[in-house]
Parts: sequence; C-alpha cells; structure tokens
Amino acid sequence: MNADIDRLPPRGFRLLVTGGGTGGHTYPALTAVRTLQARLQAAGRALDVLWVGTAEGLEARVTSTEQIPFATVATGKARRSSNPLKLASPANIKDMGRVPLGVAQARSIVADFRPDVVLATGGYVAVPVSLAARMCRRPLVVHEQTVRLGLANRSLARAATRFAVSSESTLDFLPEAARRTAVVTGNPVRPEVLSGQAEKAVQALGLWEFDRARPTVYVTGGAQGSQQINGLVRDILPWLLTNANVVHQCGPAHEENLRQAAATLPGDLAARYLVTGFVGPELPDVLALADVVLSRSGAGTIAELTALGKASVLIPLATSAGNEQEHNARHLQDSGAAVALLGQATPDTLRDAVAPLLADPARRADIAQRARSHGRPDAADRLVDVLLDVAADGRHV
Repeated sequence: MNADIDRLPPRGFRLLVTGGGTGGHTYPALTAVRTLQARLQAAGRALDVLWVGTAEGLEARVTSTEQIPFATVATGKARRSSNPLKLASPANIKDMGRVPLGVAQARSIVADFRPDVVLATGGYVAVPVSLAARMCRRPLVVHEQTVRLGLANRSLARAATRFAVSSESTLDFLPEAARRTAVVTGNPVRPEVLSGQAEKAVQALGLWEFDRARPTVYVTGGAQGSQQINGLVRDILPWLLTNANVVHQCGPAHEENLRQAAATLPGDLAARYLVTGFVGPELPDVLALADVVLSRSGAGTIAELTALGKASVLIPLATSAGNEQEHNARHLQDSGAAVALLGQATPDTLRDAVAPLLADPARRADIAQRARSHGRPDAADRLVDVLLDVAADGRHV
C-alpha cells in the first residue's frame, strides 16, 4: 500500500513496539516489524524501531538477536482469581503499585522517541506504554491474538486509535466504543512457515523409511514440549505407528524417555517414528509434510495451522491465561475446522479423535479446507496497512 507510505513525512518512519512476556505476544510483533521494514525499504524509506518491554520477558532475547533497540519499564502483574478478596492480595497490591512508575518511565520514552505510531501486542508491559502513548497523543494500534481478549488488551480497548483482532468472533467481546475502531487483520504468521516443502523435511531429517502411502502425523507441545501430550502419544504409539508415520517434537527434557519407549517398538514401526527434542529451521518443511498435526492451541499455533490449512487434533493447555487455549480450540471445533480434546484427555479419547482422520482422507481434507477458511496468511500485511494508515492520517488520540 504505497499510497499510505507516500502520505508520510519524508523522514524515516518511527515505530514503537510494546508487548511480550511470551512468544504469543512477541512473535506477531516481530513479524509485523519485519514486514513493515520490507515495505518501507521497497519504497526507499527507512524504519526506526524501538521496542519497550521487560528485561525478563522473551522480547528482551528476541530484540537482542534481531538487533532491535530495546528499553524497559516497570510493570505490574494482576494475578487472576475468582475470589475478589484474593485480587487484593499483598502481591497484587505491590505489583499494581508499580504501574504508575511504569507509566512515568514509558511517558518519558514515548516523548523522547516521538513515534509515528505505537503497536501494542499484549502482555502486562503493554499497559503502561499504551497509556503513555495516549498521554503523549501518539496513535496507538492494539493487536489481539486470541479469540477472547487478553487481560491487558481488554483494559486498553478504549484507549486504542485502532484495535486489530485476529478473528471476527473477537468483535463481540469488545466494548461498543472499541468496535467502531476495530479491524480484523488476523494474527501475523512468519512468512517462512508458509513456504515449507515436504521433500526437504524427508531429506533434512532422514525420513527415508517413512511409508508415504500412510499419512504423517506431526506431534508438538511447543519448544519445551508437553509432558501431557508426550505421555498420551507414548501410550498409543504402537497403534498410531500401525496407521501413520510420526514426527514427534517432544522437548529436550523429554527426549531420552521417549527414545527408550521407541527402542521397544518392532522394527517396522520404529522405522516410521522420529522423536526429536527440537525442530529448528526444518519446521516449515515438517508442517508441509504433515497430514495431521497434534498440538496445543495457542494463538500462534492456531494462526499457523489455519494459514496452512492443516487438519489438527488440539489439546488445550488447561493452565493458559483466561483459559484462552480452550476457547481457541472450541472456536475451531465448532466450525468443523479442527478436532479438540476438551476436558480430561486420555489415551482412549486421543485415539478416538485421531483414528477417523487417519482412516479417511476425505475427512482430513474437509477439516483442512475449513481450517484454511479461518486462516489469514496475509495478516502481517494487513496489520502493517493499519499502522501506515493510522500514521498517515495522524489520528492522534
């Protein structure tokens, strides 16, 4: 959208990013930064980025790797509880007392940097920085990754110049005033995830003995793995390998135990099983190879699976903030775009969920097509359009 770039001042574009704590808040912001940088570079413009986060959050490590300037502010974490009395706990009171300090620090940063627009992607650090943006009359774009609003973003809904959401279903959860500024962009997905090639996975991981006449299942519990998912898969492994090839990303801490389980398998089944602690650059190719993905249902995972159009069996993390993973999984299952194991998952319920997908290619294809209808592979470009549009119009709060 070069028209919006042409409406910007001739100097470099200044973007202040805030959000983090977890990958769900950090990586969508990073993808948006990369996309904006490429867009501006193609138009002969420079991008000046400053990321404001916490020293302990994932965003500190990511910005260091990406060589993005980084600043920190104090934050306060509200610990959730259904008991109102527990909300007034000493820890909550102490932490919330840090918010005014964080706002003062953030206001100084915003005033000095004078961003053309502020992008907030959630996490507790987004609150003081976003409030500072409003005080300094800088345009604020808030992006929500999950179906339901995160706690930080819910508090910022009315402060945002524009409120970007990943799903149309989220619009119903916004305050009425925020709906007028809302836009559905989707959740930015790293472009490399969308360009995988199945044969590259076979070569890179040495999957020569996989039976390509059988479907391939990719099992993942995230970078650190999931003890719950690993245990469920281990308990149905002989049955699963009779019907499929399996690439199992189990997390480094769990790899040895699963290798021991694999050592007891008959040779023909073991040949169709790859267990690995971590999947690195090969991930896009593994996803391209997979016919079925068995995973958690975090916002980033959902964005990738729907952008790719993958049939999946989702096992939500029960302890996710606000039970967001169950909401994400239920949202897809209700539209036939995934199979979700809600409630207590057991080896039997997992086998019952996976079996129809392995046995019926038409059913897999139908779920994959429905998943693709939820996907927004152009989400990063859509979000960048919003940032440029808001900055070009000078829509200061």
